[in-house]
Amino acid sequence: MNIDYSKIESTTAEPEASSMIETFRAIGYSVETAIADIIDNSITAGAKNIWIDYNWKGSNTTLSILDDGIGMNNDQLIQALRPGSKNPLDERTDDDLGRFGLGLKTSSFSQTRKFTVLSKAADNKSIFWSWDLDFVNQKKAWKLIRYVPNESYWTEKIESVNTGTCIIWWDLDRLTKDTSEDSEEAKSKFLGIMDSVKSHLSMVFQRFMDDGLKIYFRERLIKPWDPFMIGLDGLQTKPETRLVDGKIKIKGFVLPHRSKLSAEQYNLGKGPKDNWTAHQGFYVYRNRRLLVAGDWLGFFKREVHYDLCRIQIDLPNNFDGDWQIDIKKSIARPPSMYREQIRALATEVRNQAVEVYRHKGKVLKRKLASDEYFPFWEERARHGKRFYKINRNHPLLNDLLSKSGDLKKDIEKVIQFIEETIPVPLITLQESENEKPHGQPFEGIDHNAIKETMQKLFNGFVSSGLSTEKAKARVLNTEPFNFYPEYIEFLINE
Repeated sequence: MNIDYSKIESTTAEPEASSMIETFRAIGYSVETAIADIIDNSITAGAKNIWIDYNWKGSNTTLSILDDGIGMNNDQLIQALRPGSKNPLDERTDDDLGRFGLGLKTSSFSQTRKFTVLSKAADNKSIFWSWDLDFVNQKKAWKLIRYVPNESYWTEKIESVNTGTCIIWWDLDRLTKDTSEDSEEAKSKFLGIMDSVKSHLSMVFQRFMDDGLKIYFRERLIKPWDPFMIGLDGLQTKPETRLVDGKIKIKGFVLPHRSKLSAEQYNLGKGPKDNWTAHQGFYVYRNRRLLVAGDWLGFFKREVHYDLCRIQIDLPNNFDGDWQIDIKKSIARPPSMYREQIRALATEVRNQAVEVYRHKGKVLKRKLASDEYFPFWEERARHGKRFYKINRNHPLLNDLLSKSGDLKKDIEKVIQFIEETIPVPLITLQESENEKPHGQPFEGIDHNAIKETMQKLFNGFVSSGLSTEKAKARVLNTEPFNFYPEYIEFLINE
């Protein structure tokens, strides 16, 4: 439908500057994602070296990010500082890590009320401009100022590179507001956040670092962290699958069982989140830059059995809309047209990973095999009909009833009601219609209850006179612990 706008009345409705910037501040960056967003610009500018530094001074702390990229002249810098400096619909070069033209501004404003960008392009003098939210509030206008505290210090810093750019955050109200330089507690908290920044960058830009990019934190080189532990003995890799004419690449990795890893390798595998379970799942990369780390993207729940499963997805930068990449570049959602293919590929890798994870436990199970088995439920016949009863000889129930004293009759009555009200017809109907697959005991929930109960049961068996090996065999042959042989190796005499 064509509209003749020349005949229609119009009026301006410019966004109110300070309100809009406050909106930018609420986008939800963490310090880690904010700094990573700025480093994206450095990489796009061709930087080979990036230096991150800070100067702890309580509420007057400053943080800087310097690179040796191509730099900018005055006009380019003003344009770069303009919110929405690029249209997200514009076609990008293959190596461009940006999208919205907001990253520098939104990431900086998310952490600081005032920041400065100094830059030096080839055959140009260094120049700088600053965003100061207090000045914007005062003037009610989108205006930059040419002011930065300790100007000579920062000018000297940008002059240390032939060409490049330096971002300075100098009013870190989200990090250091109302803190004292002498407060050890505040300083310790700040240093802890800086450690998280280093870990995050080691993961997000790992592939760039492997190709030669150097990121220094306070003059110390950050080492890359490879989630797939490529090159490690025992690593299993799945063949690469390609979608959309080869533009999307998916590759599965099954990491070695912990018994094959040294203590150092095992700790390395815990990654920046210091937890194997937190790092299982998909790793979505856009132009080799990590967007999503260790997430099942809504396909599956985290379960300890899949700790060895990590899957790499590589996207080009022209799929942002399809994959709903957000401004922070920390969220990605597979389009519906690829979801079933991705699920099927992931299921295959997960099945292989769970086999490796449980292998040690299965070996133990064969080694400790026993004729004695304790099911939780038993089938009984009554008046020619089937019924299901809880096994009173099950070690857990036997132990509970022996300690129940005067409550024994009440517990028996509750158990009887549970037995008599099992929804067998409904279960049978669901199974026949195969509407939803039947879950394994404790699937999709915290396994601490299983581990703690196995340990308690094991302790009881040992206390009753069983050998360590016989006690483990008894636990392995007690339902539902027979589903979790991988935990047997962690049982210890207490």
